[in-house]
Amino acid sequence: MVCCQSTKAAEGEVARHVRPRREYRREEIHRQIGGQRSSGIVTPRAAPIVLLFSSPSGRAYGYRDRWSEDGRWYFYTGEGQRGDMRLVRGNRAIAEHRASGRELWVFEFTRPGFYRCLGRMEYEGHTFQPGVPDRAGRPRTVVVFRLRPLSE
Repeated sequence: MVCCQSTKAAEGEVARHVRPRREYRREEIHRQIGGQRSSGIVTPRAAPIVLLFSSPSGRAYGYRDRWSEDGRWYFYTGEGQRGDMRLVRGNRAIAEHRASGRELWVFEFTRPGFYRCLGRMEYEGHTFQPGVPDRAGRPRTVVVFRLRPLSE
């Protein structure tokens, strides 16, 4: 099973393959595919994919990424550290990934600089959760995406 197989637009080279359950250095993923290096939601210009990076450091900003108790869903908190979250930028990219022809891949923090590929997933819906503290400790509403793992 291949995770993030993409093409670099300029060179036409196939980026390196990333396989589910394997650990990778985030820096290497960006070197191969591109995209924002410090964001949890990454939308590389040269690749038809959206990469989601989950990290426990996000808890400081109200992010609570997790699997459902039965393991059927992965809940991913949207982007935005202050104020109410809206379906713009990266959050919109998640909700519209199928319509825009982008695959959605999720990575989970394992140790500093490294992430494990959880695999390809699909957006199945979202909820707005009120009362979650933002970076400044003020209550706000966050978007929580419900993602379904794909078996390939």
